[in-house]
Amino acid sequence: MAANSALQPTRLSVIVIAHNMAREIPRTLTSLSRDYQLEAAELGYEVILIDNGSTQPLDPATWSHIDAPVKYLRLDDAHPSPAQAINLGAQQATGEILCLMIDGAHLLTPGVFKLAMAADLAMPEAVVALRYFFLGPDEQNHSMADGYNQSIEDQLLSSVNWPSDGYRLFEIGTPFRAGSAGTNWLHKVFESNCLFLRRSRFEALGGADEAFNLPGGGFVNLDLYKRACDSPGVNPVQIIGEGSFHQIHGGTTTNVPIADRKRRTELYQEQYRKIRGHDNYVTDKDIFYLGHLPTEHSKIHRYHR
Repeated sequence: MAANSALQPTRLSVIVIAHNMAREIPRTLTSLSRDYQLEAAELGYEVILIDNGSTQPLDPATWSHIDAPVKYLRLDDAHPSPAQAINLGAQQATGEILCLMIDGAHLLTPGVFKLAMAADLAMPEAVVALRYFFLGPDEQNHSMADGYNQSIEDQLLSSVNWPSDGYRLFEIGTPFRAGSAGTNWLHKVFESNCLFLRRSRFEALGGADEAFNLPGGGFVNLDLYKRACDSPGVNPVQIIGEGSFHQIHGGTTTNVPIADRKRRTELYQEQYRKIRGHDNYVTDKDIFYLGHLPTEHSKIHRYHR
């Protein structure tokens, strides 16, 4: 750790929610570490890791070697939705900017902090979203049906010598397409598992809506992003050339057969409709884009696996 890092005021609070992710969390924290994220050596930030009722508690010894300023909290009597845990993390946060990772099984590319903080400086009030990717040859609902599993994923990460070059994740991942044939960096996202916004904005919105109480949270993440983007004075920003890569771990919609995902998504849509009174969960606001394409494989419009 940089010798003077402790003297920097905390600007950024990264809130990571984990449930039964003992394998995944050390890697997630590695992707949030000072020696992985670009220009993070002197950044004033904290990582608030919340174990949301895992069957076996997370073991801090598994990340003690990682240079990340982790504050660990465990909820023993946790709700099956992560909304409560997100709100608890925000209450514990000391930074003026929150980064919300409602699914803690994600690996970030190295320029995420740098560009998100740049967006905050460039815009009067930025809400910054990172594009969602899956590790593996396809969206994991499909790749699992073809035999993709944690062992194969471990081999993939080893094959690109991760984390020595975090941008090589683009070589072993695929973007979330939401049913479309393909995607590109200018497609508007409707959710992000790495979402940055001012803590004051989060509080003004009332935080994550705990009415989204289904296991996994249903559309709580989509709802928070839309409400934040639709707020007066907010500038939605999407980062280009950086990604949030989902590790296989048994997610409620990401790691189940397609038929199960469809049924659960229909339940989520029904709940959203009851809570909000409509089906429009995509912001109508124009999007600002920030970033660049760091490698050939980050040019996702050229690759369809």
